[in-house]
Amino acid sequence: MRTMIRFRHAALLLIVIISTFLLLMPTKVRPVAWTPPPAPSLTAGVYAENQRLKDVERVGAANIDGPEALLLEGDALITGLHDGRVIRTSLDGKVTQVLADTGGRPLGLARHPNGLLVIADATKGLLSLDAQGRLVALTTTANGVPLGFTDDVAIDKPGHFAYFSDATNRFGYGKDGEAIIEHGGDGRLLRYDFQTGKTSVLLDRLEFANGVALGPDDAFVLVNETGAYRISRYWLTGPKAGTHDLFIDNLPGLPDNLSFNGRERFWVALYAPRNALLDATAEHPFIRKMITRAMTVLPKPVEKRAFALGLDMDGKVIANLQDSSSGNYSPITTVREYGDWLYFGSLKARNMVRLPLSTALQ
Repeated sequence: MRTMIRFRHAALLLIVIISTFLLLMPTKVRPVAWTPPPAPSLTAGVYAENQRLKDVERVGAANIDGPEALLLEGDALITGLHDGRVIRTSLDGKVTQVLADTGGRPLGLARHPNGLLVIADATKGLLSLDAQGRLVALTTTANGVPLGFTDDVAIDKPGHFAYFSDATNRFGYGKDGEAIIEHGGDGRLLRYDFQTGKTSVLLDRLEFANGVALGPDDAFVLVNETGAYRISRYWLTGPKAGTHDLFIDNLPGLPDNLSFNGRERFWVALYAPRNALLDATAEHPFIRKMITRAMTVLPKPVEKRAFALGLDMDGKVIANLQDSSSGNYSPITTVREYGDWLYFGSLKARNMVRLPLSTALQ
């Protein structure tokens, strides 16, 4: 009997401790109520599950940590790593060269027509790297607000502007989950002028501004809103210049980086499928705050699935690439088309992979 009483007391104490933790532990997150659209089906329709990404092949250096962004130049890949290094690796992985160490987290890469490598570094801002290995901070603020989480970058053909994203100015790198749960709309699409050195805000109040890509003839720029499952479009030329609209809405997952093949399609990396619990609690800030507290000690509720989409110029899905099998290459955070191949990078993987373009488009 005494043993049973002790057990009940211990269980009650544990319940009190857990409840106090979930209800009262200090957190910076201030969730905002919103209503997400019903998630699209992954069992039927345009997003139906498949295994097209099951046969990706490793490319470039192995045992590297988090090759997020990537550029293919000649027979070498350039990528940024978790430890701050920007490296160039041969496709066979036998030769690797360190180009720079930003001291931060390089996430986005773009080549300027004058040869500069422009780097969106999550903690250091927008940087440039010249042929001599000299790093220069191009900008660290916009409209007087410091960059909180510089994410991706694209450069127009003349090399006049760099378009880049500040995912969130409230939460730093590594706090993406908290920013997405808060849904506070503190992301921005920015433009850096190489001639004047000025940075301007094109769009604000974005829900975790992530991947950036310029469209045909630099007529518009797309930006992924990871926390709202959509891609927004800002018009740069023509009668709609200075306005914005939705390119595609209600995606089946969390869009990460974005790229354009220069002709007729965009590629979108989906970090993971949408989470039913987060969608169900979107209208309940109090519950989402408890989820935030729980995430400090429990694994984040993220499904491990390789996922990427191809879109045409009207935002319609033309390729649905997935793999949910054991050991899949995920999370995919970058997709780029070069020649006959699609190349994939990942924020957390130990290598890069590629897939024949014919397989992706079949």
